[in-house]
Amino acid sequence: MLDVKFIRENLDLVEKSTKEKGYKINIKEVIKLDDERKAVLVEVEALRKERNEIAAKMKGGKPAKELIERGKAIKAELSEKETALTSAEEKLKDLIKQVPNVIFDDVPLGDEECSVEVKKWGENHKTGMDHLDFALSRDWVDFERGAKVAGAKFYYLKDGLALLENALLQYGLSKVQEHGFTFMTVPDMVSSRILEGCGFNPRSSEQSDEYFVEGEDLALIATAEMPLTGYHMDEILDEEQLPLFYAGYSPCFRKEAGAAGKYTRGLFRVHQFNKLEMYAFCLPEQSKEIHEKILAIEEDIWQGLEIPYHVINIAAGDLGAPAAKKYDMEYWSPVNQKYQEITSCSNCTDFQARAVNCRVRRKDGKVEFVHTLNGTAIPLARALVVILENYAREDGKLTIPKVLRPYFNGKEEI
Repeated sequence: MLDVKFIRENLDLVEKSTKEKGYKINIKEVIKLDDERKAVLVEVEALRKERNEIAAKMKGGKPAKELIERGKAIKAELSEKETALTSAEEKLKDLIKQVPNVIFDDVPLGDEECSVEVKKWGENHKTGMDHLDFALSRDWVDFERGAKVAGAKFYYLKDGLALLENALLQYGLSKVQEHGFTFMTVPDMVSSRILEGCGFNPRSSEQSDEYFVEGEDLALIATAEMPLTGYHMDEILDEEQLPLFYAGYSPCFRKEAGAAGKYTRGLFRVHQFNKLEMYAFCLPEQSKEIHEKILAIEEDIWQGLEIPYHVINIAAGDLGAPAAKKYDMEYWSPVNQKYQEITSCSNCTDFQARAVNCRVRRKDGKVEFVHTLNGTAIPLARALVVILENYAREDGKLTIPKVLRPYFNGKEEI
């Protein structure tokens, strides 16, 4: 979330970013609500001061009747004003939570189609194998029984595909550890405070992508980014500790599997999948450099797998609420003959840290909010799609990418 003081001092910038991101929010209403809150706060503080003064006068003897009567009146009035203050604060907070992070100057303006390619790697293949057809022919995936047990777009991985998923995880884990990331497993559920703190507030209730637990203040996570965001909640870190790098492994649960207009075949878009996620807490002046570092790690992973890709700077209209800037890596699909998303990485500046109250104490004693960043190392279900499309053969065998062979005891094919 943004700071109301920042919104006041940068009203035009916040209004512009909000509009460019596609959020229909009256930013001036934030200022109005804050003015109302301040006015009530002044009244509350005046009443509290007078109450304390009366209490001091009533000590050490029998108080005058007028003081007693005034004390009672203040108590009733203060109760009313404090209720009004709480209401004003809640209204302000609810509206501020809907205001998205401001965008960086180098973010392209416009909708999804306005995103800009910034780099490209590898030679695009002209032919490939449909991942679902191949996996079914090898009896490596079972959507029918997955649907029987849990519903559409749930599945079982079997034999070679399950082993391939494990190999991809081990490979991705070795890469992030090379770059100083601490491996973590995380809770599979988070509270509403964490969910909101991450900035996963939908533009409308119909767009909520999370599975909520009925009767509990819990939701299944859509990414390890969620519990990692809350790892240092309500903490003050020392400047010397930063940056901190974590790699969280978790299942991810999303309702988006049948998203309209999205590529959904087979394993590409499902309700549950496993993912290795990178996350960083850092000083504000470090975040832009670390954003490039996370992107470089993602590129290193996919170059090692010899998968052609390009990187795009995501346009403002396709950015979520938390991100000030986001890169998407899209692999070249030889089956569909187009680029399709495989990973992303975002710089969320202090937007998430402010919401979960994660701060840093500088060497001079000053306390401020940290910056947070996230990036996908390996989205395992989608990674399986990529490997099968590029390495499955007409003879029914799968050539194992060279970097994954150590996890198959040196086998070259399965």
